[in-house]
Amino acid sequence: MNMAIRQVRRTYLVLVLLNALAVSFIWGINSLLMFQAGLSNTEALAANACFTLGYALFEVPTGTIADTWGRRAAYLLGGVTLFVTTLLYWLAWRLHAGVGSWAVVSVLLAIGFTFFSGATDAWLVDALRFLDFDGTLESVFARAQVYGGIGTLTGSLSGAFIAQLTDIGVPVLVRAGLLLTLTCVAWRLMHDVGFTPRRAGPLTAQLRRVLAASVRYGWRRPAIRWVMLGAWVASGVGYFVAFTMKPYLLQLAGDQHAYGLLGVAAALQAAAQMLGGLLASAFRSLFRWRMSALITGVLLNGAILAGFGMAGDVPSAIAMLCAYGLVTAGMQPARQAYLNELVPTRQRATVLSFDSLVASSGGVVLQPTLGRAADVWGYSTPFVLAGLLQVVALPFLLLARRHEAAPDPLRPEVTAAEPAEPEPEPSRPL
Repeated sequence: MNMAIRQVRRTYLVLVLLNALAVSFIWGINSLLMFQAGLSNTEALAANACFTLGYALFEVPTGTIADTWGRRAAYLLGGVTLFVTTLLYWLAWRLHAGVGSWAVVSVLLAIGFTFFSGATDAWLVDALRFLDFDGTLESVFARAQVYGGIGTLTGSLSGAFIAQLTDIGVPVLVRAGLLLTLTCVAWRLMHDVGFTPRRAGPLTAQLRRVLAASVRYGWRRPAIRWVMLGAWVASGVGYFVAFTMKPYLLQLAGDQHAYGLLGVAAALQAAAQMLGGLLASAFRSLFRWRMSALITGVLLNGAILAGFGMAGDVPSAIAMLCAYGLVTAGMQPARQAYLNELVPTRQRATVLSFDSLVASSGGVVLQPTLGRAADVWGYSTPFVLAGLLQVVALPFLLLARRHEAAPDPLRPEVTAAEPAEPEPEPSRPL
C-alpha cells in the first residue's frame, strides 16, 4: 500500500474519530436538556423530529454542494455550521426556551450534519479509487466503525461525568470546542483527491444538473431505491431509541440525576460498536449476498428492541443496548459498501445524501408518534412497538436483493439503458 493511500485512510479515520468524539460528548444528556427546559416527551420528540426534518430538507442541497464545490468545501461548511448551532443549543437550554425555539435550533443543527453525511464517504471512495486501492471498501468502513466507537466511548463517558460533576450545559460547550478543532484538522488534512469540482456556469444550473443525474443514478435504480426505502423505519426507530433511552434508563435506575450511569451505558454501547466493526467482515462472510446480511441484522435488531422495552432492570436494558449497537455496527459497513460501489463518482455525494434524506424522513414521522405513545403508556411499550416496526423494512430489502447484481460488486453497476456520464479526468495531487 503506497503512502498516498495510507494518508487518505489515516485522514478519514482521524475525521471519524474526532467527529464521533465531538458528537457523543452530549450523547448521554442531549435529550435531558430539553426535559430540563420543561418539554414533555411529545414536545421533545417533536423538536427532535424537526432535526430529522432538517436532514430531509437539506440533505440533497448540501450533497449537491459537495458534488459541485468539492467534498472538502462541504465538510468545512458543516464544521462551522455545527460549531455555531451547538452554541445556540446551549443557549436554548439556558433560557428554558419553548418547543418552537428548540425546533428552529434543531433544524439549524441538522443542516450542519447534512454537509458531513454525503461528503465524507464520497471523499474517501473517490480518493481510494483514484489511487488504485486494491483492498475492499468494507475493510475501511469496518475500521471506521472501530474508530467511531473509540470516539463515542471516550466522548459519552467524559461528557456524562463532566455533567455529573458540574451541570449538563458544560458538555455542550466542550462539544463546541471539539467541533472547532475538527474543522481546523479538516482544513489542514482534507484535500480533494480523485475529484475535480465542477463550477462552470451559474450555481443554480450546476445544482439542477447534478441533482437530476443523482436521481437518475440513485432513486431510479431499483437496487439502490429499495435499500434506501428499507432504511426508512430503521432510521426513524434509531432516532427514537437514541433520544429516549436516557430517561428510560434513569427511570429504571430510580434516579433522575444519575448522569454517570448514562455515560457508562453509552461507553458500553460504544465498545459494542467497536466490536461490531471488528467482526463486520466475519459477519459479512456468513452470507453470499450483502442484502442477506442486512435482512438478518434488521430481524435481530427488532427482537433486541422488543427485549429492551421489556427489560425490568438497568443491567438487562444496558445489555440489550450493547447488542443493538453490536448488530448495527456489524451490518453498517456492508450497506455503505453496497451503495458506494453502485454510484458513479460524479453523483456519489448527492446520492448518499439522498439516501440519508429518505432515512431521516422516517424520523420525522416516527419520533413524535412514538413520543406520544411514551406520554400515554410509558417508555416500555414504544420500545416494543419500535422492535415490531422493523418488520416493515423486510419487503424492501427482499426487493433490493432481487436486483443485486453480484454478491460482491467491485465497480458501480452501469446498465446499457443507463450509460455513465463522461467525467473529466481529475489531476493528480502534487
